Formats: sequence, C-alpha cells, structure tokens
Amino acid sequence: MSRNSTAMYKYYVANLRELDLAISHTGRMARSEIASKDPQQSLRSLLRLYSFLVGAWAETRLKKLLHEESGFNELERSTILSEKSQLEQWEKTIDLAFRKQYKIAKAPLDKYSLGITNAAKFDALNDVIFNELKIIIEIRNKLAHGQWVYPFNSSETAIEPDKYQLINKENFQSLQFKLSLIKHLVNVIHDLVISETTFKRDFDSHFNKLLQVRTNLKTKSYQRYEESLILSREKARMLRKEK
Repeated sequence: MSRNSTAMYKYYVANLRELDLAISHTGRMARSEIASKDPQQSLRSLLRLYSFLVGAWAETRLKKLLHEESGFNELERSTILSEKSQLEQWEKTIDLAFRKQYKIAKAPLDKYSLGITNAAKFDALNDVIFNELKIIIEIRNKLAHGQWVYPFNSSETAIEPDKYQLINKENFQSLQFKLSLIKHLVNVIHDLVISETTFKRDFDSHFNKLLQVRTNLKTKSYQRYEESLILSREKARMLRKEK
C-alpha cells in the first residue's frame, strides 16, 4: 500500500466519522420534530438533509473501502475510479473483488466460472446495488444540486415525476432503514474485498440482516412509528410535571 493511499484512507475515515456525527445529529432533530408534531414545519428540510447525508455516507464509505490496506492495489483502484458514475464504481468494485478472490481474469462471472453458490451471491449483491443503492445515489445527486422539492431531468427542462415521488414520499423511518440496508451491504462487500474466508463465513449473517431491512421497508407502519415518538414525548412531559 502506497504512502499516499495510506494517507487517503485516514482522510476518508475522518470524513466518514464526521458524516456519522452529522447523521446522528440530524436524526435526533428529526425525531424531536416528529415527537412534537413538527411545530416549526422543519421536518421536511431535515428529511432532505438526512437523505443527502445517507448518500454522502455511501460515497465516502466506497472510497474508504477502495483504500483498505489488504484490498485493491493502485491499478485496480484506478480501474474502479475511472468509471463514470458512483453506481458503476460500486458495480466494478464487486466485479473486481470476485475476480480477485476467485482468480477469474476475463471469463464472465456466472455459475460456470464462480460456481452456483458464488454466482448467486454475485447476483444478490448486484440486485441490491441496482434496486436500492441506485435510488439513494440518484436522490443524493438531485439534492446536491438544490433540487429539494422539484427534481429536474439532466437538461433541467422538465420535472422527473419518478424522482419527485421518491423525494417527497420519504419519511424518517424509511430513511433509517435505507441507511441500515446500505451498511449491511457494505459489510458484505468489505468482506469480499478483504478476505474470501470471511466473506464465505459471514455472508448469510450479513445478507439475512439486509433482507430483514428490506422487509421492514415494505411492512413497518410509519404512522405507528410517529405515534410512538409522540406518546413517548408526552409521557416524558407528564413525568417531569409529576416531579
């Protein structure tokens, strides 16, 4: 690992730590606004900020992963970073990591080159990339350009209806689930990059947690979550009065 790469790794660790703090602080403010029934009408802005931070966390976590000491070399890292979009960089990271761990230079990554079990893992990771992470990245890009209510197409000549729906239907509970999902995904990819043995041993544990978050996103009631925060605040207020 080059001296410059070691330094960059430390910088990304520091950036990630600060993002974790920002996410924690923003989350605390969002919960407070929900519990108090959003008297200042600030919850929507906090949700946009939280969503932006989740996307920034994902990008920074990828850069940290690329500079892990036992991971990619300079050439592999450059190959990944030469991809045009962050989504393509994630895809290339998974591709190169599988090729590196299972010593597959050019053959397609499928059940013939990887075997049925590893091919299923490869497909499962890419499924999460394209069905969950892609949306987080795209929304983060819109928010980074100040499109906090009305997201535009690439030429900024019209509203993108699907992105409008995604930005405006988000709630704090769903954003927390999405952050959790990304973290489980990154844990799997980190193991894949660093250690094939660890990847094989812990894949099911990490991915089962990811699948549970997917289920929570579909089934957990935001109304109940909101009501529980409001009730907790009211109970705490009553206890203070009794004292």
